[in-house]
Amino acid sequence: MGRILSIDYGVRRTGIAITDELKIIASGLTTVETGKLINFLKEYTTKENVELFVIGLPKQMNNLESESEVYIKSFIEVLKVKIPKIPIKRVDERFTSKLALQSMIDSGVKKSKRRNKGLIDMVSATIILQTYLESI
Repeated sequence: MGRILSIDYGVRRTGIAITDELKIIASGLTTVETGKLINFLKEYTTKENVELFVIGLPKQMNNLESESEVYIKSFIEVLKVKIPKIPIKRVDERFTSKLALQSMIDSGVKKSKRRNKGLIDMVSATIILQTYLESI
């Protein structure tokens, strides 16, 4: 059985989350500098059986695409060429950063760690992945 890998794409850094092989639990994996993301994914998918990429779909409150969607679409086109065998699904990621910050507060993460944007990105990727798991 393969895992599902979630991507919270950002211009500078990208949060990554992964499921267990039974696809029950979403867990934060890491944060990667976006310039190194394709190489990270190629290496990771050669070591681990990943059967699906779930990528956040940023929308504004009026349901229009956010400005960052242009970058995400470009990334997806490259991803399809570099790792063509793994399909891609998109998941609405509105409010994931706020939910990530709130979940960190609720779980007692100290304020100094909550300032770590990379940690917020990884938790956001986990929320995106959990949202996907709940929808299937």
